[in-house]
Amino acid sequence: MILIAAIALVVGGVGVMNIMLVNVTQRTREIGLRKALGGTRRDIAIQFLSEAITLTGIGGAIGIAIDLGVALLARVAFDFQAAAALWSIFLGFGVSTTVGLVAGLWPALKAARQDPIEALRYE
Repeated sequence: MILIAAIALVVGGVGVMNIMLVNVTQRTREIGLRKALGGTRRDIAIQFLSEAITLTGIGGAIGIAIDLGVALLARVAFDFQAAAALWSIFLGFGVSTTVGLVAGLWPALKAARQDPIEALRYE
């Protein structure tokens, strides 16, 4: 079970990384403008990291809500004692946001390293 979960997390992380790389490519001119107006590498990296973490955090929260709904439905429909421990909910959300942090590092660093002049010329 741990192997399957690890594979799913890696696949999800690669998906988030690809989404963020496309996001960086589409917003190249915006990055160049921010850098030309005085934005630091750190500012741009934090922006893209926070977007990746927000993306996976919202996905994790939606997944937790669906899981709790299914547990409640099983409890009502089948008289089955389904429950989730509070620590498991926090762990699931923490793992979800950690995947976003790890998967967003490369796109955030790529965005932060862009040359402002080349980024403003990008079409």
